[in-house]
This record gives sequence, C-alpha cells and structure tokens, in this order.
Amino acid sequence: MIKLLTALFAFVLLSTGVNAEDGHNLWLRAKSTIPVEVRCSKKSPTINIAINELKNGWQGKAGQVIELKILKDKLLKEDGFRLRENSIQAKTDAGLLYGAFEILRRQQTGESLTEEVINPSYNLRLLNHWDNLDGSVERGYAGRSIFWRGIDSLEVSADDINLWTEYARANASVGINATVLNNVNASPTVLTTPVLERAKAVADVLRPYGIKTYLAVNFASPEVIGGLETADPLNPEVQAWWKEKVKEIYDLIPDFGGFLVKANSEGQPGPQNFGRTHADGANMMAEALEPYNGIVMWRAFVYDPSDEDRAKQAYNEFMPLDGQFHENVIIQVKNGPIDFQPREPFSPLFGAMKQTTVMPELQVTMEYLGQSVHLVFLAPMWEEFLKSETRQEGVGSTVARCTDGSLFNQKYSAIAGVANIGLDANWCGHYFAQANWYAFGRQAWNHSITSARIADEWLKLTFGPQNSDEETSAYDLEWNLSFLQPVKQMMLDSHEATVNYMMPLGLHHIFSAHAHYGPGPWWAPDGMRPDWTPPYYHQADSFGIGFDRTASGSDAISQYRGPLASQLADVNTCPEAFLLWFHHVSWDHKMKNGRTLWNELCYRYDEGVKQVREFQRIWDKAERFVDAERFAAIQYKLTKHSLDAQEWKDACLLYFQQFSKQPIPYELERPLYNLDELLERDEQRVRQSE
Repeated sequence: MIKLLTALFAFVLLSTGVNAEDGHNLWLRAKSTIPVEVRCSKKSPTINIAINELKNGWQGKAGQVIELKILKDKLLKEDGFRLRENSIQAKTDAGLLYGAFEILRRQQTGESLTEEVINPSYNLRLLNHWDNLDGSVERGYAGRSIFWRGIDSLEVSADDINLWTEYARANASVGINATVLNNVNASPTVLTTPVLERAKAVADVLRPYGIKTYLAVNFASPEVIGGLETADPLNPEVQAWWKEKVKEIYDLIPDFGGFLVKANSEGQPGPQNFGRTHADGANMMAEALEPYNGIVMWRAFVYDPSDEDRAKQAYNEFMPLDGQFHENVIIQVKNGPIDFQPREPFSPLFGAMKQTTVMPELQVTMEYLGQSVHLVFLAPMWEEFLKSETRQEGVGSTVARCTDGSLFNQKYSAIAGVANIGLDANWCGHYFAQANWYAFGRQAWNHSITSARIADEWLKLTFGPQNSDEETSAYDLEWNLSFLQPVKQMMLDSHEATVNYMMPLGLHHIFSAHAHYGPGPWWAPDGMRPDWTPPYYHQADSFGIGFDRTASGSDAISQYRGPLASQLADVNTCPEAFLLWFHHVSWDHKMKNGRTLWNELCYRYDEGVKQVREFQRIWDKAERFVDAERFAAIQYKLTKHSLDAQEWKDACLLYFQQFSKQPIPYELERPLYNLDELLERDEQRVRQSE
C-alpha cells in the first residue's frame, strides 16, 4: 500500500503543470507590491520592520502616505493599535507592527479597512516548543528543532539567524508575542551558560518582532547542575541559587519573559518531592523573577497512578491552593481535564480558580488528531472551548472571559499553544497544519473571531492567486466558487469528521500504544497502570459503554458549577457530544434522533469515513488552482487519511460489537478489515516502535 501511495504521489507531482511551491513562505507569500510612502518620527528596529513590511507588501492605493504614530490612548492596550485611513496609531512599537500586518492582511483578503481600535484578548500569546537540546522534538511531526542541534552544536550560524527571523516574522504577523524555546520535560542543562548563550542569540533575533523568550526549567536544577544537596523550595540555599541563576539570565537577555514549569507530573521532579506544595515551588521561582517583571507559568497537568479518576486530579490538587500563588504566577491548564483529546469538556479549573491567574494551554501539534497525516483544522475545536459556558458567574462566564482578565481582576492574561513547527521546508509537516499555527495566533489575539473567518483568511493568503495575469474578475469568481468555498467548508468540517471516525459521543483516549496514532480500544497489557489504557476510559461491557462520572461513579461532575453540573449529571440532558465522557450508557439507550446508542455509534463512525472521502473529492477538484508540489503532497496525505479513518471505524466497531452483541446496521458499509487482522497490525506497530 505504501508503494502504491508513493507512486501516486510521484505521478501527480510530475503531471501537474503549475509552478510548484514548497510552502516555506506560509501565509506570507510575496505578491507584486504597489508604491506607498510610510512616515514615522520615531526610529527603532521594530518600527523599521513595520515600515519595510508596508513598503514590501502594500496592495492599496498607489502613492498613499501612511503615518505610524506612537501616542498615549486610554482605549489602547499595550499591543493594541488604532487604524485610521492614513495612519496606524499605537502605544508601543510592537503595536505599530501588528497594525501594519493587520492592514496588509485586509488588503490581501479583500476585507474593508475601517477606523477602529483593535486590542488583543490576551496580554501573553505564547508558543510552547517541546524541543529538546539534542534537536529532537517531542510530539513533533515536522522534522527536527529549529532552535537546537545538540549540546555540542551551540554555535550560531547565519542559517540559524535567517530561519529564526522567518519564524519571528510569521509569529508577529498573527500577533504571537512570546515563545518557550524548549520542552516542558526540561533538561537541567538548559540553564547552563553555553545553552543560555544560544538562547540569548535566539532572543536577539526575536526581540525586534515583539517576541519575548521564555525557557522551560527542571525543578531539580539546583541539585543536578548547581551542586546542592536539595531542591527544596523553602531551603535558603536553593532560593539563593535560583536568584543568582535568574540574574545570570537577565544579564544575557534583559527582556527575558520567565519560566515554564512541569513539576510532579509524569516523573518530573517538583516541590512535592520535599513535602511542599505547588504554591511553595511556584512562589519561590516567582520571587526570583519578580524584580525583573518575569513570570512563572506552572502547569496543572498532574496525575498520579491511583484509584481516583484521572479527570479529577488537577482540580483536586490546585483548587485548595487558590489564592496562595504570587501575582506573577500563572497556572497553565490544558483545555480539557485529560490530555488534548479530539474532544473534551473544558477543564473545571477554568473559572473555579478565581483568585489565581489561569491560562489555557492548547495543542497546535496534533498528537491525538492524526499528527502530520490527517487534515484537521483545529480552530473549530478551540472556538468551542473558548465559548464554553462555565456558569461560574452566571451566563456569559465563558472560558474566554474567565481567562482574559475581563471577569476576574488579574494583572496578567495569557494563552499558550504547543507548537507544531520543525525543520521541514513547510515548517509543519502537513501544508494544512500551517493553518493551525495561523489559527492559534488569530484566536489568541481575538478569542471571539470565528473559525470561518480564520479559514477564509488563511486560504486566501496561502493559496490565493499571486500573479497579476491571474487576477481578473472572472478568475477570482471561479477561484472563489470552485476552490475557496468548498475547501473552506472542508476545513470547517474536518474536526467534527475526526471526532466521528475516532471517538464520537464523548469517547476518549482509545488510542493504540503506537505513539497515540491508530485505534487501540483493546490495548491493556498486563502490569500497565490502568489510566494509561483505553479500557479505563471506555469501560465497555455487556450493559453499555462510557465512563460514569456522576455521583454514582467518580463524581467528577461535582467539580463543575451547579446548573452546568446538573445538566451534565442527567443522561437525558447531557450534551450528546459528551454523553460517554460523563455516563456509562446502555447499548439500547435511545438517542435524541431515535436511534439506539449502538446504532448511533455505528452511524457516527461511518459518517466520519464518508466525510474524509468527500475531502478527497473536494481536493481533487481543486487541482487546477494549486501548484503541483502542494497539491500532490496534500492529495497523498488525504489518501492515507482516508485509509486511517476506515481502520478507526472498523477497529472500534468490531471491538465494541463484542460487548454490544448487536449487528452493524445493514444499510451501512461493511467493515473492510477483520478484528484479528487489526489486532495483529497493532502488534506489529508496537514491535516496530520498540
């Protein structure tokens, strides 16, 4: 099959006649520019970049004069800007740069330019890179690290600087203003002087683009590289070590942002190793950073091997500490209570911690959503999450408002995305995965923006016609009707399609042991801790399927606010999208459309496969509008995507059918595989990965 797909890829690549692109320019593809005069009385590296971007990308009126102005305006936030017909006004240099990119984006997408004030939803809009110092990337599907090549390769080359500049420009164009350079599973070595000097080189490149540099740190660093006998956060020597290390960092990087910390999670050391709390550990680091206006982002991704429902553990550990953290500590919480699943309810920590700043952590890299193979546009998932009603302060207490500072009085507001970026020419492995980097930046800047608008922008910027001879009214109309509209709808449907063929109706974490990629609802090897196995989550038996999180089960529902908790607790009012997340439901349970639960599962899985096949047809029809290289690469991956969706459907339905004892509805397509074949395939994957 792989040979067949490779041959198909090669054939299409050779037979398509349009000039090829490798995708390296992302959504910033060059277009023929129109002369413009840009004036600014102030000079700085950031303002110079803004001026050059306008001059090199202007698509407006020829000869127009644009003034860039720094001024005080109580309506403007720090990175915000005011657009006028002939000027961009901002409080900061970075604000002018964001305003420049906003104008250029609107010109290229055909959006009107009106006089308005545009402020970001969050102060800090960060990418978290899970890059290791040896150059590998955890959960990375686009090649090796753009920052690190190994502890013996810390010198900085001209190619490094060029690449980091391109990276910084892409981030600035969508308003991302901070980056964490290394993995949350941090090596203590990141705080050694030679590594910090390379981090300084990165920071020097990012700074003119308004981007602050952060590092993920290992809590045991004072012991491992500092020579101390302990890392106890209440030990004066440990506190002094961190203060000295922070001073060293700020001497190198004066605008250093601070630390990201994963502690007492999945084997990482933390304050609990010394009988201390998360607040003790975070506050110790916060005190070291506070004189420099640095912050600590302390991750709430914690769970122990225990009888307690894994979905409850972060809330159980952090809620008792609400109000005990210093002002410059932000608790970084994954969007859902488990781990970046295709669909999760929001974590109950959002809105519940009213005296502590809480920031969402989203995963741009698609660890659980087909990685760099499947075409999944994540903006609809994030939009659903941000608009979720927590009911903490009544209707309107959305996750977005609970975290952006508008509902609770907070000095900081922040949102992070786990990056999907590597050394691949197209940065992201899959060309459509670039849309998720773009979408994260746009939603971090404006958490009210719609997924449809983001998809529309990205497609116009990334695939729109570039050459002047193509830009005719007739061609534009044809491109809009035959490419933009169907491909945009494909993007908007792709997340729901993935949920359908992977884990519909609230199922979650039923992956194979093979790198969180294929289906494995059966996987439960002897001796494995239960919460690392799919049966722990789906609980399939002769009665039904699903995890009981009501009062008769783990009672995780009690962590949500009253009216919402009551809705979730009733099997008849719980949203069907989360039915099996919160309830163990009979196979014969009647769904809202009249089908039984078993039949509805079958229809959902079948629908997911049909949707991906439709994506293939949509893309095939788009061939004449896309260059050869990108068209062929995406077509190749959609073929694999379709085969994977079929495998997911067959694996899950044939496995769960052993418990339901019911037939797959005869009007649906029959399975292409048998269960024994799928089990053997999964075993082969496991053996190959060992």
